[in-house]
Amino acid sequence: MKKMMLSMGLLAVLFAAGACGQATGEDRTNESQTAATSASSTTKDSQSGLPAEVSIMDGDKKQVTVATNPQKVVVFDNSALDTMNRLGVGERVIGAATDNLPTFLSDYKKVASAGGIKEPDLEKINALQPDLIIISGRQKDFQDQLAQIAPTLYLSTDNTDTWPSIQNQIKSIGAIFGKEEEATAAIASLQSKIDGLKGKAVTSKEKALVMLVNEGSLSAYGAGSRFGIVHDTFGFSQADDQIEASTHGQSVSYEYVLEKNPDVIFVVDRTQAIGGDDSQNNVAANELIKQTTAGKNNKVISLDPDVWYLAGAGIESVDIMADNVAKAFADNK
Repeated sequence: MKKMMLSMGLLAVLFAAGACGQATGEDRTNESQTAATSASSTTKDSQSGLPAEVSIMDGDKKQVTVATNPQKVVVFDNSALDTMNRLGVGERVIGAATDNLPTFLSDYKKVASAGGIKEPDLEKINALQPDLIIISGRQKDFQDQLAQIAPTLYLSTDNTDTWPSIQNQIKSIGAIFGKEEEATAAIASLQSKIDGLKGKAVTSKEKALVMLVNEGSLSAYGAGSRFGIVHDTFGFSQADDQIEASTHGQSVSYEYVLEKNPDVIFVVDRTQAIGGDDSQNNVAANELIKQTTAGKNNKVISLDPDVWYLAGAGIESVDIMADNVAKAFADNK
């Protein structure tokens, strides 16, 4: 009797053990999928050689975490697009504000239009299913809505600390895409160019005035403004150090320009950048401008509006801007 009870107990244990070890078909499928996902992630990390994420200081000067090596990116910030292009990861761009691209980035007109430069097409972006969206201040009002579609990184230039903040943006893009060495090399090259230009500007002691012309209307920009790079980075003294620091500049007249009498006048033609009536935008031809030191010495210099108005903080942008400003030292007489 005892032998029979022992045998029955042993059979029960063996049956229970077999039942516990036998998963359902659904369980086996889920386990296989989990293992495959884990293996895929391990392979991806091994291939990229990058950490899974990096900490970036965004345009609000907040530290944000961004996943590295995104494969599908929608870019509204033309400066970021510029830097991605120069760092060799432009093929990751699947959408942009294609109607407002600088000429030097015109190749990206072939990617999907993600909306206007000030009004993203949320439905279209959602359909693109990006891994990352990069925006500038022009799209800031849509940041929360875009973040519901995909991780959204806001980048912006600090007009009170221009070149360091541009470097931060270049380094951030480099870190996200595993192009840190290339970003560092690009910054070093630009720094060398900036140092040479700044040395000439300081030595010359010439005072400059930066103006934006829009269908005949003038706005002046000084240090701390969107075009403050002329002063704080490229080294030109200000013809007027009382200009109100404003995104849209200080509205001025031609009489004002004559009164301040700058040695160099830099002009950004907004109309050329976005379209409109530019028939009254020839600042150099104005009779009052001709009476200034800049006018007399042929130093009324047109800046590339595509770069200065539509971009301005990418690798190629800064390079072009430095070349534009260097015209002040050309033999224009």
